[in-house]
Amino acid sequence: MTGLTLIGFQDSVYTRAVRLALSEKALAYAYDEVNPFTEDGQARLAGDHPFGRVPVLRHEAFDLYETQAILGYLDDAFDAPELFPEDARARARVRQVMGITDSYLYQPLVRQVFSHGVYRAHMGLAAEAAVLRQGLAASGPVLDALEGIAAAGLVLTGRDVSRADCLLAPMIDYFALVPEGRAMLEARPALSRWFAGISARAAFAETRPGFVAVLEGGR
Repeated sequence: MTGLTLIGFQDSVYTRAVRLALSEKALAYAYDEVNPFTEDGQARLAGDHPFGRVPVLRHEAFDLYETQAILGYLDDAFDAPELFPEDARARARVRQVMGITDSYLYQPLVRQVFSHGVYRAHMGLAAEAAVLRQGLAASGPVLDALEGIAAAGLVLTGRDVSRADCLLAPMIDYFALVPEGRAMLEARPALSRWFAGISARAAFAETRPGFVAVLEGGR
């Protein structure tokens, strides 16, 4: 037994990033579903995360939050397969992609395009077309940056899985549920090849939230 417990919300891209890493490393874990957008969820998270967010990883008596820290800990604390390449330049690219994902990608692709393109309607909430348009406009430069990194071939190959793949894949998966987002992804061949490779992996299917099949079935 690993002694691992993951506290998360199944719709969260950050929760899924950790679940992808756990699956790729074949680590067994207990899972505690908590919705951080409810009062009950916030009460349950009060002792685990000072900012009331997910995911939180518990390893025996050690608690850890912040997704990048969790992904690094899983590599450091558990055996191969490693999710961090040996080559110094490839390691730098992994860190770069993770920085781009958190700093520049999450807001437009997930919070704006995905949320206002499909998710809010699915949840019975009002969406704003202007926010969707803003997100699409901001997404192009981010995708272009990742296209250049993927084309260089050190990371985002769709073959060897790294921490960057785990962090990025859930967000691109959501983005591609929006028709305009899918078209933007398909216009970038290296990034499209990467996504085709990562989405064919068993861990990707195992961790995909159930509501995605409902959304895809309604297209």
